[in-house]
Amino acid sequence: AVRPGHTLDVRFPFFAVLLYAILLVSGAGARLGASELPVVILANRDDPESLTLARFYAEKRGIPETDIVALPLPLTEEITWDQFVVTLWNPFLEVAIKRGWVFATFKGTRDAVGRDRIVSSGHRLRALVICRGVPLRIAHDPARYDPKTNPLTANPSMQTTEAAVDSELALIACEDAPIAAFVPNPLFSQDAPLALQLEQILPVGRLDGPTLGDAKGLVEHALVAERDGLAGRAYVDIGGPHPQGDTWLEACVPELQGLGFETDIDRAPATLADGVRFDAPVLYFGWYAGNLNGPFADPDFRFPPGAVALHIFSFSASTLRSATQGWCGPFIAKGVTATVGNVGEPYLEFTHQPPLLLRALARGEPLGRAALYSINALSWKGVVLGDPLYRPFAVSADAQWARRKSLPAETELYARLRRLRQLTTAGRPDEALALGAAGLAQNPGLPLVLSLAALRRTAGDAAGARSALQPFTKLQRVRRADRPLVLAAARELQAAGDARGAVECLRRLLEDATLPRELRLSSLVAGADFARAAHEMGLAGRWSQEHATLTAPPPTPPVKP
Repeated sequence: AVRPGHTLDVRFPFFAVLLYAILLVSGAGARLGASELPVVILANRDDPESLTLARFYAEKRGIPETDIVALPLPLTEEITWDQFVVTLWNPFLEVAIKRGWVFATFKGTRDAVGRDRIVSSGHRLRALVICRGVPLRIAHDPARYDPKTNPLTANPSMQTTEAAVDSELALIACEDAPIAAFVPNPLFSQDAPLALQLEQILPVGRLDGPTLGDAKGLVEHALVAERDGLAGRAYVDIGGPHPQGDTWLEACVPELQGLGFETDIDRAPATLADGVRFDAPVLYFGWYAGNLNGPFADPDFRFPPGAVALHIFSFSASTLRSATQGWCGPFIAKGVTATVGNVGEPYLEFTHQPPLLLRALARGEPLGRAALYSINALSWKGVVLGDPLYRPFAVSADAQWARRKSLPAETELYARLRRLRQLTTAGRPDEALALGAAGLAQNPGLPLVLSLAALRRTAGDAAGARSALQPFTKLQRVRRADRPLVLAAARELQAAGDARGAVECLRRLLEDATLPRELRLSSLVAGADFARAAHEMGLAGRWSQEHATLTAPPPTPPVKP
């Protein structure tokens, strides 16, 4: 069995090293800087939308159209190994070697799967971008399964040839990779990988989704975030079925807080409930459910530009053509900029590890490289959805704040919240309070009102907290996205000594007949307590009774005589 997190050393065949040395001496193999390396775009020649997307990406990223490889491919998401080898692997490998993207020579033979065998010294690419229309996954083929090719198949869980197309293509510059089980990733958790290792494994990202427009959005949102910086809040949903996953997600919390984002943490066993606070989720890590649910399922929900979201689920990317099935397709339909998933059962320890992905992105790595840093298995089930060149943290918090006057209002609001948190964490609460007060005058917004009130109350200024929260008591209409903020504001008002104001907030909120069940129940419990504190006993009794009615068990059916 393979121990979780364990990777094997990559051994380079003698002839590959010899070829590499010859190329260096000749000058043909001289290394370029990462930003100078070409980016190759792979599209399906038989899918007009795939070609449209490839040209769109090339234009947006300034990539020559000559670096688009359009192959005639099946139009289905799932293909056989024969189809993969004949229509995709061998033709793409031939082009890659001819163009000098892969430094290799053909041996003139084929392996048992039908792949052309090569002697390789690695690739010279920055990334491979796979466009919607290129098949997504390769089905298990019992006839191709040969346990002798990979010692990992001693584990019954590994006895399959099912794989993500993208995970196979990451190995295009490698020699004789087995297709049974997986290939250990030499770049996993490597902070200073060798050049030879980097040149063996190709960063891959996929532009895909339920519609062509959704796939284009992955590019458009990335460019906005690289221009304006990330702006929003962070959410971590822990409480899943296995301790290892919870450990990973717990490790994300200090990283997110250290980046300056307001971070909400849910440790309940269930996934996030519909009605919890979930404004501007620019960073989300959580688990574990089969299909998109909770606040994500709200018809009005959209991710902010640049959002990175990861929901751990075995089949999160089994299809990308549905806006409701799994997680990756629906995430993309909701405007996410980057996510990762699995086309089939990967087993937990062989998925992308959230804290490693976050760590690599936070230090400035592009998505494609960060994804390779975070997963220990290739030729397996993982897939990266988004532009592999996307750098969520290309703009630092300081640089973003310095140009705040040019930012859109919503972006400026959350950039200010991030600045408030950074100042508070740095032990400069007076500066944070002044910055928050200035923000209310310049760009008022309910999230800022709430954060400033909490800062004032913590500083001992209860009257200032009550004053800041007045906009909540005067709301004439509560937007769907703001409903959880109203409950939070009511709690702040109560903590600041204004029980009557807290009651008024919840009175208006509970008038909404469409309020999600969990939010209604939470509001009724809090409201009854606040009403008693405000000496409104009749209202407290009505709210308590409504809560009891909603939570009462169903009546026991009569027993048949």
